[in-house]
Amino acid sequence: MIATHPCDNVQSLFPAQHSVLPGFKRSPFHDSILQIVSETGESLISSSSTKPFVSSHPSFFHLLGPSASVRVLASRPGTCFAHEAGVYTDGSVWFTSNLIRDGGDVRVDVSTVDLKTGRVEVKDVGVVTGNGACPYGDRILFCDQGSKSSPSSLTLVDPLNGESEVILNNFLGRPFNSLNDVIVLPPRGQPQCFGREVPEESTVWFTDPPYGHEQGFKPDLQLPPSVYVFHPSSGEIRVVADNFHHPNGIAFSPNGERCYITDTSHIRGCGRLNPGLESTIYEFDVSWPDGGFDDGLPSLTNRRVFAFADCGVPDAVKCDTLGNVYSGCGDGVHVWNRHGRLLGRIILGLADDNVGAGCANFCFVPGGRLVCFSEDRIYLVEGLNVSGALLNPKTS
Repeated sequence: MIATHPCDNVQSLFPAQHSVLPGFKRSPFHDSILQIVSETGESLISSSSTKPFVSSHPSFFHLLGPSASVRVLASRPGTCFAHEAGVYTDGSVWFTSNLIRDGGDVRVDVSTVDLKTGRVEVKDVGVVTGNGACPYGDRILFCDQGSKSSPSSLTLVDPLNGESEVILNNFLGRPFNSLNDVIVLPPRGQPQCFGREVPEESTVWFTDPPYGHEQGFKPDLQLPPSVYVFHPSSGEIRVVADNFHHPNGIAFSPNGERCYITDTSHIRGCGRLNPGLESTIYEFDVSWPDGGFDDGLPSLTNRRVFAFADCGVPDAVKCDTLGNVYSGCGDGVHVWNRHGRLLGRIILGLADDNVGAGCANFCFVPGGRLVCFSEDRIYLVEGLNVSGALLNPKTS
């Protein structure tokens, strides 16, 4: 039943191997198909710590170098210090913790991790309850979920001195719910990665789910869960997608023609699970006005299902320069090609007996690497043959 690849770090689990299972039971949120054991006691895959890469299609092999591996970069057992964001700057990665409750107060730490030493340092920046983030020229753009007394906002942070600047905190006078993830789309035809300056016609796209209200640190909703586009140069803003319960991760294809948005309704902010709700990545076409910005902001059309995550929820979503789509799920990072075919998975937790660690968010860093956030651990995936679409080619 087990098919393996000649490289010691890869094993295969092709669709025909699990089309019909003689007997099985799994939790759709916590258990991976990789953990299923048949009635004969035979596992679908090996649990060897040296084989964290599981191929669902032969093309997955091309994404992995011969020495691809997964290891723990930083660990703080019993905490939730590593949850979201993930932005690379000069040898370190900025990230945010999960919600930390201290008596009646709540907070989110903004930290950096050194990629050489694994040293974690909490930063004092003007972000109340940070979540997702993205590069914005030589600064970092954070989603700040806010609090009951502070509105949710988009906040720029200078990584050199920690100075912050709020660039948006409302939709036409109505407060956002709890901004979750954000990405910058450059002008049409320009690459997603740019230097120190952000082109004037760039737009900022972000998701706004109800998680803050469900977790009890935000007031009642004043807007439906939606996805927005914002033009910082003019201040113009519009809703580009609705009909989501919990819009979460957002990313664009390398050419900017397609947008990927996740809906993670399977889990509510209170922790309640409902496997009958979405764990889904949706794909849209990016539509540009014929007359450019004189006619309006770009929008989204032709919504369709791109992929469904079978384990946990597809929290973060990212693309590599080839157009493959990556998402942090309940057993690690899942990878699809641009047509929605599942290529394989990078399983987190095998190396340190922490199977089921999952991945909330992650980011590409130079040298064919991924930094993955798994609450009480940060994992480093090394030896990939691909680079992230958001990385500056000069650093990757």
